[in-house]
Amino acid sequence: MSRLEELIAELCPNGVEYKKIGDVCTTITDYTAAGSFADIAKNVKYINNATSYAQLIRTTDLKSNFSKTDNFVYVDENAFKYLWRVNLDCEGLVMPNVGNCGEVYYITPDIFPNEYNVLGPNAIWVKSNNVLNRYLYHLFLSREFQVKLAKIISPTGQTKFNKTNFKEITIPVPPLPVQEEIVRILDNFTELTAELTAELTAELTARRKQYEYYRDSLLTFGDEVKWKTLDEIFYIKGGYTPSKNNQEYWLNGSIPWFRMEDIRENGRILDKAIQYINKCAVKKAPFRANSMIIATSATIGEHALISVPFVCNQRFACLSLREKYENTIDMKYIFYQCFILDEWCRNNVNEGNFASVDMKKLCNYKMPIPPLVEQQRIVGTLDRFDTLCNDISSGLPAEIEARQKQYEYYRDRLLSFKEL
Repeated sequence: MSRLEELIAELCPNGVEYKKIGDVCTTITDYTAAGSFADIAKNVKYINNATSYAQLIRTTDLKSNFSKTDNFVYVDENAFKYLWRVNLDCEGLVMPNVGNCGEVYYITPDIFPNEYNVLGPNAIWVKSNNVLNRYLYHLFLSREFQVKLAKIISPTGQTKFNKTNFKEITIPVPPLPVQEEIVRILDNFTELTAELTAELTAELTARRKQYEYYRDSLLTFGDEVKWKTLDEIFYIKGGYTPSKNNQEYWLNGSIPWFRMEDIRENGRILDKAIQYINKCAVKKAPFRANSMIIATSATIGEHALISVPFVCNQRFACLSLREKYENTIDMKYIFYQCFILDEWCRNNVNEGNFASVDMKKLCNYKMPIPPLVEQQRIVGTLDRFDTLCNDISSGLPAEIEARQKQYEYYRDRLLSFKEL
């Protein structure tokens, strides 16, 4: 019998008492508890200067582990004192209650880059003086609790929940020695998982660098192959966005309309879009399947291969293979060459009111075109590297994900109690 089982058998053999969060936690508050919106606006001014008195802690800062220093926001001493209810000067939990509901951050003052810190809007500050806050951290991440939390989250618009409903959620509160043993087990597991994940992540980073090196080597040619301009190989057309004012364009559409969000969410080889448009919104005809899109403005230097007829927004140029090259060029080879083209795009931007790639130069960009059999050999080699590095269902990323799932499995088992 494990130490935890012994404690449960001794201290709570018939079950565990469930209590309301409002009865367990001594503090449940947020930024808006300081006063009216008008009063907050009067007393709190955001400052983008690290010499100011206190840092405004947002969940985006916690999520990035304070790595994005250029995005930090600060407040003066008056604002810090005005927001005294959410001064983060002791152990506790921060939970977003507007957007990203369900995330939980355990904090202690030593994790912050600055001495004085105050919680920003769209999050709640939770702490208890009679239950281990570290126990609450693991508990709030558990599946049982997340199901309860989901029931009070607004299902329409931006996700959100209020403090009143949060306080009414019931949670298991075992005796303190049981809490301590659960925390010990899960913290050890978390630490081990973090170490293994760090090792795997380092290996993955090394593999990706190796992949990029071999990719660039395989795609680099001299005069031994033909070089052709993009304008010679492709029909190059700009994307567009149908009018948002015409609802008919956007209701029950069947033609995928791609944006940068599609690449961020679903990768660089796409057959489904986040949004669809109707045929009446399409100019002449959709772009052809098996075409490439290249970001030429906004987030410049990104690309994707689209395997279905589609439309894309104006941030992209669409490259569709001319008919004469259909039997001599493999579009997957072009897909890999576009990693080099991405870098070229980032270095050939017209500066102005809105940065964009010089389209005349883009049309004249030359790409090496070896024989088809060589293209296919390169594609086969790079596909194998790509699978190892990026495919979530195999290789190192899957192993990293498996470590996290192990923690989640044991956490949910340890935090499932019979109710007294």
